[in-house]
Amino acid sequence: MKNVFNAVFFYLLLTFIFTSCEWKSEEETTPSTDCDTSQVTLSGTVKPILTTNCYACHSAQSSSSFGAGINLEDYQSLKVRADGGSLLGSVSHTSGFSPMPKGASKISACDISKIEAWINNGAPND
Repeated sequence: MKNVFNAVFFYLLLTFIFTSCEWKSEEETTPSTDCDTSQVTLSGTVKPILTTNCYACHSAQSSSSFGAGINLEDYQSLKVRADGGSLLGSVSHTSGFSPMPKGASKISACDISKIEAWINNGAPND
């Protein structure tokens, strides 16, 4: 009887483990066709993404305490990170970069595409 109980318990445990895992399809991790990246600007597109997801640690007030001294509110510092690849590498959780936001889920694929479009356009201060 104990072996039957152990087998049932083990089966239920495995079932719970495998059904509680979150698997994302490629469709969920790539931007949808309604993600418009044609009119991306720093002030109208990128800064709101950074405000929502990055400035808690990487602002002028918090970067020295929480953000390893990286202030993304300052355009020159942001431009250096954009041109060097660390901004896109971090927000897209690319291997070799520190995944950001730290300890949180990756930002949406659409937001990543918008940041990438801004960088590909030369990361202008507009």
